[in-house]
Amino acid sequence: MLDLNNKSILVTGGTGSFGKTFVKTILEKYPKVKRLIIYSRDELKQFEMAQAFSKEKYDCVRYFIGDVRDKERLMRAFEGVDIVIHAAALKQVPAAEYNPMECIKTNILGAENIINAAIDCGVKKVVALSTDKAAAPINLYGATKLCSDKLFVAANNMKGFHDINFSVVRYGNVIGSRGSVVPFFLEKRKSKVLPITHNDMTRFNITLEEGVDMVLYALEHAWGGEIFVPKIPSFKITDLATAVGPDCEQKLVGIRPGEKIHEEMITETDSLVTLEFSKYYVITPSTPQWDVEEMIQKLKGKRVEMGFKYNSGTNTEWLNVEQLRQSIRENVDPNFTV
Repeated sequence: MLDLNNKSILVTGGTGSFGKTFVKTILEKYPKVKRLIIYSRDELKQFEMAQAFSKEKYDCVRYFIGDVRDKERLMRAFEGVDIVIHAAALKQVPAAEYNPMECIKTNILGAENIINAAIDCGVKKVVALSTDKAAAPINLYGATKLCSDKLFVAANNMKGFHDINFSVVRYGNVIGSRGSVVPFFLEKRKSKVLPITHNDMTRFNITLEEGVDMVLYALEHAWGGEIFVPKIPSFKITDLATAVGPDCEQKLVGIRPGEKIHEEMITETDSLVTLEFSKYYVITPSTPQWDVEEMIQKLKGKRVEMGFKYNSGTNTEWLNVEQLRQSIRENVDPNFTV
């Protein structure tokens, strides 16, 4: 059983949508957590977050200004830390295409800094957040996250005698997260026109709470080097548009640069090293330091069939229009009506 009481935890990118939900969950589930450090670049977002999680009520919460590009600052921040959750990233696809080196510096070189600082400072566990765009990437953001995933998986081979393991969690569209399609549609419906990039487009759907639960699962069950992928439903982008604005015109505007029609989290090639469990799939490292068959037996899993792939367009579980509306009310706007 996972127990984070009396542990020191640091979250990079901690003022983002995931970070806020993660902090809220930890404070509720583990009231005796020793330290909960928010590490991010934006002082205004930290100030605003500190209003919600005040020091008077939560004296374990700390706010560190810092960039994952700055290894010296990471070394200072990681002192005495047991667990690192790496959520910091540059993730806007068009911005990454236009500013490629900035994306590389944060998402790849920043990942390497996290790894080295964690090993040198005696951190015990690191969980890095990935994205569906890292599977068979077609844009720079996805390519940098694939590189990041490879770095965290391989870090288990270079840790030497240090007592630490690194793992990755990968999931797709988070409903209601900053910059995602639901808040965008909610704003655009005021104009009575919802832009649709492609009529066949589909997306996976996961809530912020489910994303946090997945990270906690990885903290408890990771053996080192796995990529955890959740079993979650899909939706059609046209159904989402209907759910948000049934009276709105759905205007076809074309696919944006670097955008996929369907999200993919496990490729056909990954099937060779992928295991299936009750709630998650696990992509095992190509050079594991542990017995895969032993994991299958202990965690009650099985190997997927050769040629298996996990794609939002061929998924077996789907959300309909009314289920999408209910999800928006529960996870984005409780006052949402159509």
